[in-house]
Amino acid sequence: MNNVIFSFSLRFIVLVLVQVLILNHINFLGNINPYPYVIFICLFPINNNRLLFLLISFLLGLTVDLFSDSGGVHAAASVTIAFIRPVVLKFCFGSVYEHQTIKFKNVDFGAKIIYFTILVLIHHIILFSLEIFNISRILLVLQKTLFSGIFTILLCIVSSIIFSRKT
Repeated sequence: MNNVIFSFSLRFIVLVLVQVLILNHINFLGNINPYPYVIFICLFPINNNRLLFLLISFLLGLTVDLFSDSGGVHAAASVTIAFIRPVVLKFCFGSVYEHQTIKFKNVDFGAKIIYFTILVLIHHIILFSLEIFNISRILLVLQKTLFSGIFTILLCIVSSIIFSRKT
């Protein structure tokens, strides 16, 4: 149990540090800014306490907000995807999720891509909608969501491939 807590605490800290020290300073072509810290929410164990998971997701977003001076948009987007994650899991993985037997390292690669894509795009549309907060700039919101989303999805897939442990 202590090993699991240590492992997730280390992932939390590393993802936040990578996000705020390196990736927040990338603004490629004005629209591409990756946010791979969402992989922590995507890959968090399924059979844990839901309230604790929502709290951890809020703390993750709030920590990124504090370092980014972004006023809570990351916290709002993180809590939202943490809240809707069970619905997305059921949609992507079906009966495997229903029986609580899902292991992310063992699931179909296509289902994993769809899962990451749905959560990342929802996260980004909420993030950029709250950041820009102007209905007349909806095309900018969609453009930033699309381009940053593609880059974030690629980073999430690559990191899940690299760091997955095969048994």
